[in-house]
Amino acid sequence: MLNINIEEQENYQILQVVGEIDASTSITLDNALKTSSETTKNVLLDLSQLEYISSAGLGVFISYLDDFKSKNIKLVLFGLTEKVLEVFQILGLQHLMQIVPDQSSAVELINA
Repeated sequence: MLNINIEEQENYQILQVVGEIDASTSITLDNALKTSSETTKNVLLDLSQLEYISSAGLGVFISYLDDFKSKNIKLVLFGLTEKVLEVFQILGLQHLMQIVPDQSSAVELINA
């Protein structure tokens, strides 16, 4: 099961991801990122309540990297649990995405 709560701020959206991202729920993440890419200039992903991510979920993140870059949208991930962060690090995704420990660091990064 996956829920994504969207919080609108002045110059960014926070997408709070709750649950698990696998092959069957990755479409929910895809739809949320697609909508955000059409409506905002900065996207902060709160992954503090993400319990699991499969390769399908990782693929969704990777598929938006070029799209966000071409639209000049900043994407920042924060709050990753140790288990989820380890998956990102094994694949070297911390070199492709901006990953910070908490929301205040993410807000600082987009306002820099």
